[in-house]
Amino acid sequence: MPLLWLRVALGFYGVGLLYALVALSRSSDLLSRIAVPATSLGMVFHFVSLSEAVLLSGQLTLASVHNSESLLAFMIMAFFMIVYLVYRTTSPGMVVFPSVFLLTFVAATGQQPFLSMSPGLRTGWLFAHIALIFTGYAALFLSFGASLLYLVQESSLKSKNPGRIFSRLPALEVIDEIGYRSLLLGFPFMTLGLIAGSVVAQAKFGRVDFLDPKVFLSLLMWVVYLIMVYTRWNAGWRGRRAAYLATGAFVAAVVAWAANYVSTIHRFAAS
Repeated sequence: MPLLWLRVALGFYGVGLLYALVALSRSSDLLSRIAVPATSLGMVFHFVSLSEAVLLSGQLTLASVHNSESLLAFMIMAFFMIVYLVYRTTSPGMVVFPSVFLLTFVAATGQQPFLSMSPGLRTGWLFAHIALIFTGYAALFLSFGASLLYLVQESSLKSKNPGRIFSRLPALEVIDEIGYRSLLLGFPFMTLGLIAGSVVAQAKFGRVDFLDPKVFLSLLMWVVYLIMVYTRWNAGWRGRRAAYLATGAFVAAVVAWAANYVSTIHRFAAS
């Protein structure tokens, strides 16, 4: 049943994907009106899927890549909804909706998308690590999406013949604020998540192997994240420079995520 609800959610996320694809070429009042309600309903089914998986296994089952991508998609959508409620703009959906659809599609087409973890890993620290890290990833993704929109909007404003879709984007100040607030919100979660992860590693392996690809790249991602927070908060970086730095932080996050496939102590299970 969790897989069934996840595939139902995928169908509703498909409306958001359609909105994002159409918005690149022309406006559609109908899709604009139904995109958020449809993806909101998709979130409901997605939440049911995740909750039912936890009830069936008695734990937050994230040992496999499919489980992880499912939760990440849900967290990204949750952040998008917060942004929508605050700013009443669907423009971040142009980046969010296709990404969420792709992540959910991968999770929904896995053969065993709800693989259980070993009893030794069922700890409160592990749950905290997973919840905090994924919240940080979701916030960083939204900051990256806002950065892309900022660069596109800035280029469009400088153009003598901007496209219609870009003329409907929020002001540059609003896009920059979305990216900044997402950044500030996500950094503490990412930091606490890494701390919780180190506690889990210490308890299971007796030490933290800083030379492991996942550990090393995660720390590198955190350093880039820290630099981005510092330059925006203390150095006052805004606009294009901040957008480029957010893009760099997102690339570092993607590389750290990819390390899950090669790490010896933090590897996704086959599913």
